[in-house]
Amino acid sequence: MDQKLDSLEKKVLVELVKLVQKRGMQGTVGGWKDFLNLYDKKFGSSLSDPARRSNDVLSSFLKTFGKEEDLKFLAKALQCHLNRDLVEKSKKIISVDESPEQCRGWSAQLLNTHNTHYVIYSHHTKRLEWVVTNLGKKSKVMRSNTMYAVDCEMVLCEDGSEALVKVCVVDRKLEVIINELVNPQKAVADYRSEITGVSADDLVGVTRSLADIQKRMKKLLSHGAILVGHSLNNDLQALKLDHARVIDTSLVFKHSDGLRRPSLNNLCKAILGYEIRKQGSPHNCVDDACAAMKLALAVIERGVDCVVREDVPETERAKLLLHRIPTSVPSEELHRVVPGDFTIEVKPSKKAEGGNYCVIAIFNNPQEADQAFEIVNGNQETDSCGRPQKLVEFQSNAGITTSLYVRKMALDEPLDQVSMKKKRVFQGEENSGESKKLKTEQEIKEEIMVDSNQSNCDDHLKEIERLRQEVREKDFQISKQDKIISELRKKVKNTKKDKKKT
Repeated sequence: MDQKLDSLEKKVLVELVKLVQKRGMQGTVGGWKDFLNLYDKKFGSSLSDPARRSNDVLSSFLKTFGKEEDLKFLAKALQCHLNRDLVEKSKKIISVDESPEQCRGWSAQLLNTHNTHYVIYSHHTKRLEWVVTNLGKKSKVMRSNTMYAVDCEMVLCEDGSEALVKVCVVDRKLEVIINELVNPQKAVADYRSEITGVSADDLVGVTRSLADIQKRMKKLLSHGAILVGHSLNNDLQALKLDHARVIDTSLVFKHSDGLRRPSLNNLCKAILGYEIRKQGSPHNCVDDACAAMKLALAVIERGVDCVVREDVPETERAKLLLHRIPTSVPSEELHRVVPGDFTIEVKPSKKAEGGNYCVIAIFNNPQEADQAFEIVNGNQETDSCGRPQKLVEFQSNAGITTSLYVRKMALDEPLDQVSMKKKRVFQGEENSGESKKLKTEQEIKEEIMVDSNQSNCDDHLKEIERLRQEVREKDFQISKQDKIISELRKKVKNTKKDKKKT
């Protein structure tokens, strides 16, 4: 251990010292500040920030730990750092001679290298029961595209902790590698059978322990294998396992609002085209692990869009939200501001909004709601979730110029041409093993022609959209006139009836 400490970079030593401080660990001379008071007579613990100390001071402090338990902790913490450092460095070295399959492996590795990933997967409070995988040699890690997907079920124990009760692992071909019940080896307070599908009777005679599963997982994930899962941090927590090369589909995919993590069931419906389970049904580890693997491969091999657009029901799309309405404007006046035939549902205020309120305008169908939104005069923008809305200025019956927002209930659908373009680009990259080689003059000419054609297509699309807008406006006016004619006919009939009576 001493030789390893002497060869470490300063940032690693600083991280280790901070971990030791956080755990309150004591070496042969006490804690970090005790060591500084003894080691440095001039400044002592007044200069206690590890980042402001030299490598010699940091390594000398870490060498004061000699207990077996402390050395095991330091070895695990060091291995965690080395694993993550290896993954980070391997991102920067991609050979131009790699096959498309190897490049897809690299794509998998890169999927979760963002800030959220590091925050969620930094297990800084590891105890002795935690296992850290060894990624192996750098060359093997860089070229490994071996993938496994995992899903775990946990029970609630009487001591308030959660314990692993079932685990399933599948490989890239969706073949089951592990599908085991696990003895929690603790008194269970709640089996959560409605979720886990496991009861006390299922565990009778089960001897498989967490340590047994950890041993198999550690062997399985050696040599740089990628571990896939949905909300994978929960599974790693249950397995008490630290592995640096992971794909978490709950972080890879995101809702169009960018604020929420999509559920596995919603992702299966949106990306894979099927429902993984009916509402209220218990989880199935094999199904969940297979779904996570399919989702990861959908990105790596087919380049599917990682932004999930929710399927908004027609009843919701037949509505518009009118918000930030001044309380001085009665809801009856809103029919002057927004065109069309709609009913108003005033939404109860959840908080004081500075004298404003909001309502839902309910139309007969989504088409009428869209027409009303298109026709209403206002500056179009989007809300914080990306939904189209307009700031509409108008003069109230009281003669005051004021404003409100009119917003759609769902995002606009993207143009099919955009998704087709993405698909063509991805297919071109996948079919070509020479993506990093210089392009020939012929290829450049072809690209120029494609760009020119694309520009013409864009112009045509704009013209089509303009004509569609005109048609929508005319349809709306015709619909409005039909209603006026219908009302006039009713009045004529009523007038005739009144004359006959007299």
